[in-house]
Amino acid sequence: MNRVIIPVVLLTGGLLLGGCTQETQNKFGRAIQNWTGTNGVLEVYAGEKLVRRFIDIDKLTTAKATQGNADRPYRFGYGIFDENLNMRKDPGEKKVYFEISDYSTSYVFFENPY
Repeated sequence: MNRVIIPVVLLTGGLLLGGCTQETQNKFGRAIQNWTGTNGVLEVYAGEKLVRRFIDIDKLTTAKATQGNADRPYRFGYGIFDENLNMRKDPGEKKVYFEISDYSTSYVFFENPY
């Protein structure tokens, strides 16, 4: 029975996704990526100097307004605060919540290559 159900579910999902707008498909793709995780790294710079690094981030989220559909001018997430900037979770380094402002911070978010 599972041999029949799985292809039917996949076919139905493909047909439904094909009928969506490009923006809806993009949102669906981001939801899948957020669900699966990305092992992200966030580096925060002051000028040219690296001042903070967060590792093992599963997603970086844009804040939404509580009323209306507008985005807030910051991103947030959870990650390990890499205090000594060595790209590894060392003893004493913990998972923390962080926010990054669009106005005052230079940052780079990328998938960990290691």
